Amino acid sequence: GVNVVLLQDSYDEALWDQYVLNHPRASGYHLLAWRGLIQHVFGHSTYYLMAKDDEGSVHGVLPLVFTKSPMFGRFLTSMAFFNYGGVLADGADAAGMLLETAAATAKQIGAAHIELRQDELLATDWPVRSKKVSMRLALPPDYEALLKAFPSKLRSQVRRAQKEGMEVRVGGVELLEDYYRVFARCMRDLGTPVYEKAFFSAILEAFPKEVRLCVVSLNGTPLASGLLYGFRSRLEIPWAASDKRFSRLAPNMLLYGAVLEFACREGFKEFDFGRSSVDSGTYRFKAQWGAQSHQLYWYYWVSEGRAIPELNPDNPKFKAAIAVWQRLPLPVANLIGPHLVKYLP
Repeated sequence: GVNVVLLQDSYDEALWDQYVLNHPRASGYHLLAWRGLIQHVFGHSTYYLMAKDDEGSVHGVLPLVFTKSPMFGRFLTSMAFFNYGGVLADGADAAGMLLETAAATAKQIGAAHIELRQDELLATDWPVRSKKVSMRLALPPDYEALLKAFPSKLRSQVRRAQKEGMEVRVGGVELLEDYYRVFARCMRDLGTPVYEKAFFSAILEAFPKEVRLCVVSLNGTPLASGLLYGFRSRLEIPWAASDKRFSRLAPNMLLYGAVLEFACREGFKEFDFGRSSVDSGTYRFKAQWGAQSHQLYWYYWVSEGRAIPELNPDNPKFKAAIAVWQRLPLPVANLIGPHLVKYLP
């Protein structure tokens, strides 16, 4: 007697978060707080599906964000803007019911495709891509033990930044201006539209205990920054940035050294550097810290007659747009970026 229902009332919302918090394979992005945040900041509709039996017990959940993009059409993502989300279920039967309902929902609302971001295999015939990995580092209780395990070149790069007199601050909303100043410039330099500052302000407000900002400064000027999100025993850095004008001073090395020290001090068991393509520049940067690759699986449902979408910076079609964006004046990029980035998955 298991049925899939669309999340609507406060009672089901309580059941949802209780299920997520009790499930060993849940990610922080399955929590309902992200739903309200995405709806408020980006204005997207959401379809949160829950598999529930006749007695009210939950057997699985699937959060879906509906994007109506003037550039890329209509599609569902779980979870939009993040590396994780996807199907969370007790077993293959509940997962299959959630997938079936997701496909029916996509047809009903006219979505061209669904993208599920999983960190484990699903028992489904949906096509899957496995081009991305997340880079994860097991952490000892003591940062000094971790530091000694680093290659000597890596340790010297961290120390070099320290010798330059850089300051490291870890905190909350009081660091938002400095964090965003570095982040916005870095996104422009990468050719990527930037999120509005209100997005990060909303994250800090929704997760005051779980989220921290880290900023590396020199003489009061922020040079590198990152946002940290802790869930259970894992700390991740979904966004990190550095000002390339100061790359010779290696502020990004001090940023990651400081973040790893914070992770050890706060008792986290694992640090997630984020996703990368194997053997890419970011992959090698993360590997030098001792991070190991963990395979990611992105599953797709596509409407009849359509191909799996290629909505990523690796698509040659986007190279010209990226090159143009990199040449925009920073104030222009910061003004236009938030109006575009909400339509990117």
